Amino acid sequence: MTSQASTGAVLGISVENKPPIATIRLDRPERLNALLPGAVGRYAEALRSADEDPAVRAIVVTGAGRGFCAGADLAILNAGTEALERFMDEQRQTDVPTTALTIGTPVITAINGPAVGLGFVVALAADFRIAAPTATFSSVFSRLGLVAEYGIAWLLPRLVGLGVATDLLLTGRTINANEALDLGLINAIADDPYSQACRYAEDLVTNVSPTSIRTMKAQLLGATTQDLPTAVTDSLDRMRAGFANPDLAEALTARAEKRHPRFQA
Repeated sequence: MTSQASTGAVLGISVENKPPIATIRLDRPERLNALLPGAVGRYAEALRSADEDPAVRAIVVTGAGRGFCAGADLAILNAGTEALERFMDEQRQTDVPTTALTIGTPVITAINGPAVGLGFVVALAADFRIAAPTATFSSVFSRLGLVAEYGIAWLLPRLVGLGVATDLLLTGRTINANEALDLGLINAIADDPYSQACRYAEDLVTNVSPTSIRTMKAQLLGATTQDLPTAVTDSLDRMRAGFANPDLAEALTARAEKRHPRFQA
């Protein structure tokens, strides 16, 4: 990704790069941003590209128009058995919405409207989730005779607990933003979720060490399969490296001088 660059929509995904923040926009507003075949891979590629740009310190994901994402374009499901088999043959573990959790750059979803099915997964697979008051959420998979797709059965219980995750997945029911906030599905509600997400990103960029963010994201992900002694040992090893991190000295100096820190990218 090139700094200060914008791209037109490719497979319904557009990218606007204004360092230190990159915006990835689900961009088929006439179809409530329903995702075309190949769009999930394009989304993961956009995430990785932003993560690899040293000028980008935060990523905001939102939808164009009045929707966040209505899920996969139903044309995929109506394409027939052979086409669906080809579609599955093209899926790769590295090209999925949960890529947002594995990259080092923080990802914030600004959920400006309905997040359904695959869009539900994209909305939730982020480090922070901010929704409009009118946003709605539904996994919908069970109501289409499908399964919990793209790792959402792993992610959802970690956000809201097994009981609530079971309810949301098995019923496929629709919930509003207030219920989503009460359940812990989202972090905040804002009239303009994109602007709020950008302000959140700006705080991270201004005040938080990118090395700390990358390390903590790796710790959070790794801890899901670690026992407590392993997690403690891992943290001790990382603490030793952290004390040698130049960001620590810079943070202490900035506090003493009453200014914002100038962390290394």
